[in-house]
Amino acid sequence: MNKAKLYLNIDQDIVNFAEIFAAKNRISIEDMIEQYLLGLKQCIESSDKSPLLFEQAMKEALIKLRTGTAKWHSYEEVFGG
Repeated sequence: MNKAKLYLNIDQDIVNFAEIFAAKNRISIEDMIEQYLLGLKQCIESSDKSPLLFEQAMKEALIKLRTGTAKWHSYEEVFGG
């Protein structure tokens, strides 16, 4: 899968939290963000409506990351490219 760089300006407290959370769960911050966005994409595409599903997508991503059940997908699988 081709990777692209994404630069974010995020509050330092959030960065600190993400670093601690990632270390405790033995995952990378990149994995956290990627799983969150993938979960959000899947939630939106599987719904006939487009509600704000950020909180639900994050909860589902965290559960998958914590339990080691996250299913990794190729770029083509996710975006059909």
